[in-house]
Amino acid sequence: MPKLFAFAFLSLFATIITAQEPTEYRMGPGDEIDIVVYDEPDMSPTVTVSQQGTIRYPFLGTLNVTGKTVDEVEAMLMSGLKGPYLIDPKIQVSIRKYRPFFILGEVQLPGSYAYHPGLNVRQALSLAGGMTERGSPRKIFVVSEGAIDDESTRVDLDDLVRPGDTITVEQSFF
Repeated sequence: MPKLFAFAFLSLFATIITAQEPTEYRMGPGDEIDIVVYDEPDMSPTVTVSQQGTIRYPFLGTLNVTGKTVDEVEAMLMSGLKGPYLIDPKIQVSIRKYRPFFILGEVQLPGSYAYHPGLNVRQALSLAGGMTERGSPRKIFVVSEGAIDDESTRVDLDDLVRPGDTITVEQSFF
């Protein structure tokens, strides 16, 4: 039985990971990224995107990475390093830790939680211990990171969560 549970968990995790391709993910403040320049350990740091949306990188200084994909950051680094510093740099950028999302309102454990690609509202609520008995599954709203005037949108349980989202579960009248 434990093997069956482990297989089911790994299958669910694989589905979550493949639901959003890393190349689609856009970086933002709080993301932790690994930069690997092959055969150059001194040029292979782990960095966190600052609140201004930048990273500091050896030789290139401050780079704006907000809104860029992993592929775009790789290209930016390759362009900056090729020629003056390295002849033919081989670079790999990956997300080590995604910025969190937040859950407020009528949930058992409100707070911030680690984002995972493919995470939906139902799964996010589960991470927060589920809704309280007053929580309404029809009154769940999200404010997306960067929303104008903190405009909230009603969401369904199967809608995807994005990093930086703030999910609020409101009370039911009954």
